[in-house]
Parts: sequence; C-alpha cells; structure tokens
Amino acid sequence: MEKIILTGDRPTGRLHLGHYVGSLRRRVELQNSGEFDKIYVMIADAQALTDNADNPEKVRQNVIEVALDYLSAGIDPEKTTIFIQSQVPELTELAFYYMNLVSVSRVQRNPTVKTEIKMRNFEQSIPLGFFCYPVSQASDITAFKATTVPAGEDQAPMIELTREIVNRFNNVYGPTLVEPEILLPDNAVCMRLPGTDGKAKMSKSLGNCIYLSDSSKEVKKKVNSMYTDPLHLNIEDPGHLEGNCPFIYLDAFASDDHMAKYLPEYSSLQALKDHYVRGGVGDGTVKKLLCKVLDETLEPIRQRRHEFEQNIPAVYDILHRGSIEARKVAAKTLDEVRAAMKINYFDDDALISEQTSRFAKK
Repeated sequence: MEKIILTGDRPTGRLHLGHYVGSLRRRVELQNSGEFDKIYVMIADAQALTDNADNPEKVRQNVIEVALDYLSAGIDPEKTTIFIQSQVPELTELAFYYMNLVSVSRVQRNPTVKTEIKMRNFEQSIPLGFFCYPVSQASDITAFKATTVPAGEDQAPMIELTREIVNRFNNVYGPTLVEPEILLPDNAVCMRLPGTDGKAKMSKSLGNCIYLSDSSKEVKKKVNSMYTDPLHLNIEDPGHLEGNCPFIYLDAFASDDHMAKYLPEYSSLQALKDHYVRGGVGDGTVKKLLCKVLDETLEPIRQRRHEFEQNIPAVYDILHRGSIEARKVAAKTLDEVRAAMKINYFDDDALISEQTSRFAKK
C-alpha cells in the first residue's frame, strides 16, 4: 500500500506560529524525507465558508495568503500537490454519501465540534454546513486514500470519526476506503502552542498570534507583550515556568546552537530555566533570546514569501495545476465508491444485461 499524506488549513487568515509548529514545519520535513509516495496539502476554502458564508471575500482573499505561507515555509509543488478544496467537487459528493453513515448524536459528541460551536457562539443556531464539517473532512482524507494525517491533538477526534466512517463504509459496501492514522507533533509543546496572551490556543480571532509573515519589528513587539510570570516582579525573584509564554515558545523553537550563539553563558535552555527558577534572570533577557531565535527561524520564510509575492499569477498557476491533479485522484476514488454502493448505473454492463434479459422474458 502506498504511503499518502493529506493535510491542510482553512483560509481565514495568514498562518501563524501555532500552524507552523503544530503541522507546517512537520509537513516540510515529511515532504523532504522521501518516506511518502504522495503528499496532498489542501486549502480548505469550502470548509472555511461553513462559518463565513456571509463573508466570502474574506475567504477568497486569504486563499493566496495561505498559499504564500505554504510556499515560503518550504512546501514544494514539485513534491507536494497543493490544491483548493472547492475546485474538487468530488469531495462534496463523497461527503453527501458519508452523511448516511453518521448520526447527529455522534457528531454532537465530538469534543472539537463542541468547542468550536461554543467559540463561534453557534449554540442557538448552528449552520448545517458547519455541523457537518467533520464528515466533509472524512471525505477530504479518504478521497486521496491518505494513510497519514499530520495534525495537532485537537484534530484527533476528527480523525477518529473518519476511521469510523471508513470502517462502516467498508463493512456495508465492501473494502474500498483506506483507514488513516493521525501523526501528532513529536515535540509535546508543539501540540498546542499558546497565544502570546497566555491563553490556551493561538487564534486569529483572539488577536494573540505571531504570523509567519510578521516583520522583525512586529515579532519583537508581540514578544515583549507576552504573558510571563506575574509573580516575577524583580530580577532576583524566583520565577515560575508553568504558563510562562516565552519559555514555552523557546521549548518549541530553541536549539542548543541557538543557546551557544545568543546566550553562551548557559550550556542549554534547561540551564537558563534553572537560573530563572532560582532567581537572578529577568524576563527581558528571556524575551530578547526568544526574539533572536524567532527571527532566525522566520527571516528565510519572509525572504521566500517576498519572492513569491512578486509573481502572483505563478502562484495561482501552482494552485490550478494542483487542483486539476487532485481532482483526477478524487474522481477515481469516487468511481470506486459509486461502484461499491451500486450507483454506477451507466458503467455497470452486467446490470444492464441482467435487466435486459429479465424484461425480455415478460
């Protein structure tokens, strides 16, 4: 069996560090590992419309922003198929068939759906498209027979539902679909990078993001405003690491090479942490280190993004070619699904022959 990756993002804004450490950085590593036969990265504009139906221009404008972030972060269209979800209509038809295999109560039990309904104030009136988006995700994954889905831990319930749909479909109609596995970040800190305000999740809607395209000046401003230890009022005061954003970000981004380059008096990040906990290290020192680490990480991304921004038609050409390729693959899976469900009437010569014979005898 081929090893295939499917992953993607909703185009509701530029991608931020949470996206980068949660999945994007890993996607680039996996793309370049040579371990996978095919890799598909989807810009999920149709899914974004499930809670932005009254503002399609927001989604429309952010498709290019996400594409630029992908390319600047290292997603290579020669190795990875980048496509736009709405340009592959086969995905919608697959989702329609899968809806017959999932109950309303099953979707309601999904903890990610519960959280997002509350976050979007949909408790009293949930758009049906939004409510059904976990089934749509199952369609996206299975259309490409993905074996691996790199994602954060918040997406684990979605992948579990996809596996349930695959098993139900294969049990009812015969072995057709491939059951995927989630691939979580290997760094536990990266599973859920907090926002700069210390809240549990970095989110565009909360305004607590550092974007991949932020300038060095913008990064410095956001780092300097980060939530730290409210009890660490003086440099000599003992500090606390729990919930301390700069240290959480350093766990996600800093290496021993960074320490040697920017703060050589400490042999490792752990040595800096130990000193902070004992007292004697100011938050300014920690934030200054983080700014340098983030700048080193983001500067190549900024430079590549600037280059791609100079030829937007070429970026759209990449998306167009990727969408054509993705549609071919999804169409093949849809043909197999139709055959398994016995709704491929015009391709089923045996059905036509049998019915011809049956009616001829009357």
